[in-house]
Amino acid sequence: MMTTRFALLASIVLAISVAPALAEKPLKDYSFVRGVNYGIDGDQAVIERDLGYAKRINLNSTRIWLGYQFYEKDPKAFIARLKNFIETSHRMGFTTMPILWGGNDIDPKTLKPDFRPRGDAYVKAVVEALKDEPGLLMWDIMNEPVTNDYVMKATGEEKTRRIAEITEFVRYNLNYVRKLDPTNALTVGYEFSSQLDGAADLEDVISFHDYTTRRSSVEHAYAIAEDYGKKYGKPVLNSETGCIGRANPYDMVLEIAGEHKTGFYLFELMIQGYWGEIHGIFYPDGTVRDPAIVAAIMGFYRNRDLKTMVKTTPNREGWAEKIVKEIEVALAQKDDHPVSDAGLHSKEQTDKLLDAAEDAADLMEAAEMVPMSSPPSAQIRYWRAQPAEKRDWEAIRKFTYELGVELKKNCQLY
Repeated sequence: MMTTRFALLASIVLAISVAPALAEKPLKDYSFVRGVNYGIDGDQAVIERDLGYAKRINLNSTRIWLGYQFYEKDPKAFIARLKNFIETSHRMGFTTMPILWGGNDIDPKTLKPDFRPRGDAYVKAVVEALKDEPGLLMWDIMNEPVTNDYVMKATGEEKTRRIAEITEFVRYNLNYVRKLDPTNALTVGYEFSSQLDGAADLEDVISFHDYTTRRSSVEHAYAIAEDYGKKYGKPVLNSETGCIGRANPYDMVLEIAGEHKTGFYLFELMIQGYWGEIHGIFYPDGTVRDPAIVAAIMGFYRNRDLKTMVKTTPNREGWAEKIVKEIEVALAQKDDHPVSDAGLHSKEQTDKLLDAAEDAADLMEAAEMVPMSSPPSAQIRYWRAQPAEKRDWEAIRKFTYELGVELKKNCQLY
């Protein structure tokens, strides 16, 4: 009797411990996802450094690009590197969404029947290597399937045929991965929510990207995606968003994602490489391009309500006037070198100019009165780091004068 009771208790404990794991994938809600797109080309130290930055701002997932070309070059090394990344990520508190196929630079030959054995071998190797990893969140079968020259440079019936060809490839791979891994969730990262009908019936998660302009168009993209989610009874995820160069600012898209309770993946974690000019949160040294991005990730957004905004008054305590006078004194310094020594000035002279310039820069930067794409404090720091004999006195003097003019104008000092 005791043995029976013990066996029953053990089975109950086992059921309780196993049930959450079995019910875990796929989920009905992915609003908890706070992710970034990330390239895994760095070595172990770089990966841990970059994920460390992401962890500090409470991000919890990465979306990564794979490719059959890289697998075929060295299958063993590719799989080992991939497993190491997903295990490192999981240890550091991140889930991972691997992208099996890339649509943007699609090679039409990969869509043909005679390529299928190679494609299947690649997919099988990756899926079997990762499907039991606890850090695996879901599979993204293809990134932006129809956003490529193969489709966009075609017209008429040929364009329709090519879209159908890619859609068939995507649907085949959805079914193939499902067969290899019946547990983990599947999605397809379409660029526009208007494209979602191609594979929504086979996916576990409806995934779209949004790089549109204006709040109204972003809201429209969400409305379409949510309609598909309701139609198919699937959760919705925005797996790429945020682009400085497309009038799709990070703080706006993050605020809207929060309002819609939708998980997201920002593009991308690091400011570097091909997309560095218009994408990214962190520089390799851990500094950031725009603190507003970090604030938005943490759930804090700029106040854009004219009824509640409190206008800054930098001269409230007379500091703007004091700094203008400081600049005038610094500019009034006599040139202590003869013409033959033009450009050579004492450290004291340039320091006085830089001190006055820094005071003006700090006041205006804090009051958001100057463009922060190239803050004046950055130029001042550059000159500070130079030996005195290398400093361009005329350039520093002109820079300080112009800051003084800007300060007087912004604070309306006459």
